[in-house]
Amino acid sequence: MNDIWRNADIELAPAHARESWLRQSGRKLRQSRLASAIAVLVVLGVLGGLGWYLAHRNAAGQNAGAARFRNAATVGYATVARQDVPIYLDALGTVTPLATAVVQAQVSGVLTQVFYHEGQIVKAGEPLVQIDPRPFQMALEQARGNLARDEANLANQTVIVDRDRVLLKQDSIAQQQVDTDTATQKQLEATVATDRAAVDTSRLNLTWSRVTAPIAGRVGLRPVDQGNYVTPSLANGVATITQLTPIDVLFTLPADYVTTVQARLKAGAQLPTTVLDRTRTVTLGQGNFLTLDNQIDTTTGTVRAKSRFNNENGALFPQQFVNVRLLLNTLQAAVVVPSAAVRHGPNGDYVYVIHADQTAHIQLVKTGPSVDDKISIASGLNGGERVVTEGGDRLVDGATVRLPGQNRGQGGRGQHRSGAQGRPSSNAGGSRGGSSALGE
Repeated sequence: MNDIWRNADIELAPAHARESWLRQSGRKLRQSRLASAIAVLVVLGVLGGLGWYLAHRNAAGQNAGAARFRNAATVGYATVARQDVPIYLDALGTVTPLATAVVQAQVSGVLTQVFYHEGQIVKAGEPLVQIDPRPFQMALEQARGNLARDEANLANQTVIVDRDRVLLKQDSIAQQQVDTDTATQKQLEATVATDRAAVDTSRLNLTWSRVTAPIAGRVGLRPVDQGNYVTPSLANGVATITQLTPIDVLFTLPADYVTTVQARLKAGAQLPTTVLDRTRTVTLGQGNFLTLDNQIDTTTGTVRAKSRFNNENGALFPQQFVNVRLLLNTLQAAVVVPSAAVRHGPNGDYVYVIHADQTAHIQLVKTGPSVDDKISIASGLNGGERVVTEGGDRLVDGATVRLPGQNRGQGGRGQHRSGAQGRPSSNAGGSRGGSSALGE
């Protein structure tokens, strides 16, 4: 009711009174709205600060837990040992036979027999094919007849010359007649020599009518059949023989190793060579290094080498591609560690060595040749040390470590039976409960 009367009074009041009242009402309204906005901003600021505080408190707690975890991480380890380390040179090679013979017929004729079958292993001198020998037998008989005839003529002429010499001493024959008979004798001697050569040639042709193996080895596919007419100019001959035992493997080595290989050979060392199949899982043969080529291929920076194998089981086949492993030398009683223990940093290769107080410290090392999953250490370790093999990415120099099987809550002072020696247990690092235990 008062508002009604007040509104009525305002309406009845003069114009300047009404304007003054409106200005006062607007000022009060603005002051009320400003107070409300400030209150809202204050509330929002308080809430934001509370959220920032809670978020940073959780992050700090997590970072502290992570730091505590890093200072006592469960790691796998191995003991540095000493063993012989073989130094191998690996290469790709090609099996190369010592000899391959394309057997040719030395005379022409018709094949009457083929003694071998495809893929047969033959010995040197074993018959391969037979060419019809009858023409060569008849030629031999003819040559022998000519020889016998001319030998008879020579014998007769020899008697005549002997008689002429006696008559010449008695001055019963002219010197010219003696010279003529002597010349005829020499002609007959030459004829007899020619006949003897013809006999030998005919005998050789008869021998060549049976073709034999010039070397021992494996016969390839048969290029001729019985009844074929063969000549000495056949492209594929009558058979192809490849020697299989022994057999060589030709491969290439980097030119940097030429001096080392020559030094080892000069010292009288035998360099064992192992040949593996394409998958490097099956050993095809064991042999010895034979020789190096006489020059280096400047286009590839390699030198050709050859090793010889007995190949008694026939596992190596001519022109077969194989993997070659040459044993160049052996490091005696070298310090070795698992390859997983060696890490690479800006200062070089290093390992984490676990001390007696179960802290891991960085030890710079110089690595040498490796074998399988182990690598030799030329300097930096002496043997007997414990090095970290697993979990090293969570370590820093001087960090406290927990060995497999040790209780987390005891900080490495106690042990339980679970977990294999030398390897981290299945719950190593990562669970929230583990982080809290490290902080105790």
